[in-house]
Amino acid sequence: MKQRLKIRGLRKRWMMNSVGPVVLILVLIAAFCAMGIGSLYYNSALASLKAQASAGGDYFNTYSMKSYSEYYRNASLYAATFDDADRIELQFINPYGRIEMSTRGLLAGTAPQTPEVERALQSGEIEVFRGKDPHTGEQILTACAPLQFNGNLVGLMRYVTSARQLDREVALAVWAIVGATAVICVLLTLSSLLFINSVVAPVAAVTEAAKKISGGSYGVQIPNPYHDEMGELVSNINDMSLKIGQSEKMQTEFISSVSHELRTPLTAINGWGETLLEDEMDTEQLRRGVSIIVKEARRLTNMVEELLEFSKMQDGRFTLQVEPMDLQAELEDAVYTYHQLFRQDGIALEYDDGGEIYTEPISGDSERIKQVLCNLLDNAAKHGGSGKRIVVTMRKVEDEYHITIRDYGPGIPEAELPFIKQKFYKGSSKARGSGIGLAVCDEIIERHGGTLTIANAEGGGALVTIALPIAEHE
Repeated sequence: MKQRLKIRGLRKRWMMNSVGPVVLILVLIAAFCAMGIGSLYYNSALASLKAQASAGGDYFNTYSMKSYSEYYRNASLYAATFDDADRIELQFINPYGRIEMSTRGLLAGTAPQTPEVERALQSGEIEVFRGKDPHTGEQILTACAPLQFNGNLVGLMRYVTSARQLDREVALAVWAIVGATAVICVLLTLSSLLFINSVVAPVAAVTEAAKKISGGSYGVQIPNPYHDEMGELVSNINDMSLKIGQSEKMQTEFISSVSHELRTPLTAINGWGETLLEDEMDTEQLRRGVSIIVKEARRLTNMVEELLEFSKMQDGRFTLQVEPMDLQAELEDAVYTYHQLFRQDGIALEYDDGGEIYTEPISGDSERIKQVLCNLLDNAAKHGGSGKRIVVTMRKVEDEYHITIRDYGPGIPEAELPFIKQKFYKGSSKARGSGIGLAVCDEIIERHGGTLTIANAEGGGALVTIALPIAEHE
């Protein structure tokens, strides 16, 4: 229920913060458009009425008349023959603001009582009015043109038309704008809901998967039909879940393996220790027992050192004492150290430097590099010793030194090669070990700016290649 509320909150925030402002802007635009169209309609109608009044006034003002009675007859004739009488009322108003004649509407002698009449009489200019008729209460548009006779203002020609039809046209235009705005808002809301739902659904799936992962269901996978950023997110979550599952499995195997590895030498040490304390034995048996105790103690020491190195890698205390060093000398020392040990186990260790002496130093930590070389040689004997042969080579390739260690054992299953350097990973190997030695070696080589590559060699066996950059000289 809590998750559903959160998803609803996401929809609400999206609608409020994204769709809401757009809808508000659309409503404001529609309102301005409606006001603009209404103003345009009314202003155009007033301008047209004003032009018509101006034309009528000019006709009378330019027409030569000798008496007021002639003016009155012409006004009566003009009103009788007025072409737009069906939609416009024409009125002649005297200088006192009262109607003398009209094509319809108010009776003679009445006053229109609209402000443009007084303004036109005072200014002698054409004046317009838009508003309510005081007599009928109807919305009207008017235009008053002054009439001159012998240079004197003798009255006004007033054009009056109802705004009812104009109001209908404005209302239709406004409703069209409102309808279009409503349709746009509905479409925008629907498209936004579809979009946010397409986001919420995978978010809900990711949330549920994250809850399962946090609850211990490592390796759970989310269906991923998406091909955009959401698809990338789901892929990353799936990858994270898979890696957490693998890591959890490897850590479980690591604990089991280390427990077994610790139990075996401890059992041997305890057994031989008790034997030495209780039994009387000859010198040869005594030497054999002490030798076993020393051998198992060394194995325990190596395992503890690996664990310490791994701990330093995890919390950032893994450091290097970098200085110019002779890589060839360190390699030859390691080969010499292991040569006799391997021979006792029936393994031939061969070394090939191409007949070259590599004098250019590298920048590195000699102790760490020697640790890597010893670890890799030990692994070659442990995992590939059945081939009874290990070959170590050193070459200079452009601005790097390449060291290869090849055994002639069964090699590494292809499916395990991508994971062989991961911490705790032991794969199908039954050999003793904690599964973190190669991870530590890879970290050391990377911190020296080099690469550690593990592959299967042609003809069988595993091939380990170390590439280290030669130090730059000024």
